[in-house]
Parts: sequence; C-alpha cells; structure tokens
Amino acid sequence: MTFLITGATGFLGRRLVDMLIAEGHAVVYLAGKRSKSLDSRAAFYLWTHREQMLLELKAVPLCDAVIHLAGEPIAQRWTSEAKKRIRESRILRTRDLVDGIGQLPHKPGVFISASAIGYYGNRGNEVLTEESAPGKGFLADVCVHWEEEADRAREFGLRVVKVRNGMVLGEDGGALKKLLPPFRMGLGGRLGSGKQWVSWIHRDDLLRMLIWAAANPNIAGALNGTAPEPVTNAQFTRDLAHVVGKPGIIPVPRFGLRLALGEMSDVLLDSARAIPAAAQQQGFQFAFRDVQPALEAILQKSG
Repeated sequence: MTFLITGATGFLGRRLVDMLIAEGHAVVYLAGKRSKSLDSRAAFYLWTHREQMLLELKAVPLCDAVIHLAGEPIAQRWTSEAKKRIRESRILRTRDLVDGIGQLPHKPGVFISASAIGYYGNRGNEVLTEESAPGKGFLADVCVHWEEEADRAREFGLRVVKVRNGMVLGEDGGALKKLLPPFRMGLGGRLGSGKQWVSWIHRDDLLRMLIWAAANPNIAGALNGTAPEPVTNAQFTRDLAHVVGKPGIIPVPRFGLRLALGEMSDVLLDSARAIPAAAQQQGFQFAFRDVQPALEAILQKSG
C-alpha cells in the first residue's frame, strides 16, 4: 500500500514511517519542510496553507490510505492563544485536508484521523466504549468537532476511521518523556487523588492498530486507541516507580498541578476508563495488555 502521512515528524509519525517502510509499504508525507530525521525513502510533499492545499495534494502520487496525525500539542498551558492553535490545528487543518482530498480525481480508499479519549471528558469509574456519548469541556468539544471534520471524507467515498488515542507510551516522547526524570530521581508519585483512570497504550500497539485499520475494509467509525486494561493513576505511578527502581511516594496535589499547568491540568486529573471494545471485537491483538510489562519493555529499550 501507499500511505500519505501528516504529522510524520512527531512522536507517533516518526515511528509509523519506520514501521510502514519496514513492512514494505510506500510512504509520502505532507509537512512544512523536509525532515532530515525521517527515512529518506519517505517522499516529502509540501503542506503550507489552505489556499494551496489542492495544488499540493495534486502533486502527491496516488495513495491508498491517509493517516492524519498532525496537530498542535495538547501538553501546554491552555492560554487563549494556545486554545486557538489547538482548535485550528485539529479542526480547520482537518477540514482543509478533507476538502483537498474531496477535489482529487483519484481518491484514497480510507481516511484515518487521530482523535483522543478527551472526547469522553471526565467520567469517573464509567467504562467507556466507542458507543459512549461525548463529554464536556474544552478538549471534548475539540474532539467532537475534529471528528466531524474527519467524517466529512465519507461524502467523497472514503472509509473513515477515527482513533481516539489514550496516553501513548514510548521511549522517546509522549507522557513518559516528562514523567521519567522525576521518577528516576525518586521524586515521582500519584497525581491528585490518584483515583482517576488512565487509559494508556504502548506506541507500537497504537501504530499497529492504525496500519491494521487501513488494511481491513471492515473497520470504520471510532476506535479507542487504548490498551484493554486501563489503570488508576495511583496504580500507573506505582508501576512506573517499580520499573525504574525508585520509590514513588511523593504525590502532586491537585492545586499544585492547577498552579503549574492551569486548565490543562484537567487532562491529568480527569478520569476516562476507555476500553478498545471495537478493535477487540474485530480481532485486533495487543502485544501489551498490561501496563507494567509495557513500561518494562519501553525502559529496557531506552536504556
């Protein structure tokens, strides 16, 4: 297959490009500039602004699948300007991309768009599947409109898959990149009460899910990009402390997180117990179902 990737230079995209090429697929990516860190076999095509989108897409070779990962990072203080960037990078950029694809004479067969379990909002102990209703709050609102823009690709005959990512664990980015330094110094601990549910996934499992969804014509709609066994934050931080061989007994109080991160601290304190019901029903096999083996594998790889 030939894959068109956005966000190819990010934490997910870099590894996805490597996996696709290793499996013998062809990869092209849209970005503002060519990346020196990506495999040179991945072909670069310019993506600048909406007025140029159709011209830029017309230059791209015929592709079988689009995997759309691009977006402003969520993990930053949510100032009014940051919120605007987050909304525009996810909602408007997805709209531009879908509009451009819709005008192509030869369209790809499937459009896979990243989303997030922020879609569900703060839901306590409720078990959340892809059939669960959206929640409330800034991130939930962004995810709802983000997914609506992705769904518009169906109007042009594409199969649409929306993958609601949980906390993605990998050795060179994501949440662990920020969590590991304090835990390795013995300064880690639960966040807030620790009772909030953490829906996590090993990065390689998530990327395999994306590739699996692209190749499987029966997969459409929402997929929770989460492992089958979510854990509480208290359990997650205990397991992380155990894996790094340090005590994890220094809690971070809610007010401290709020002071440091503002409204964005809700992402760390809200509870979303999301399970990958749709992927499991369709037969997807996870390499990492439980968080401690996933953390051990990642830390062993990172040294």
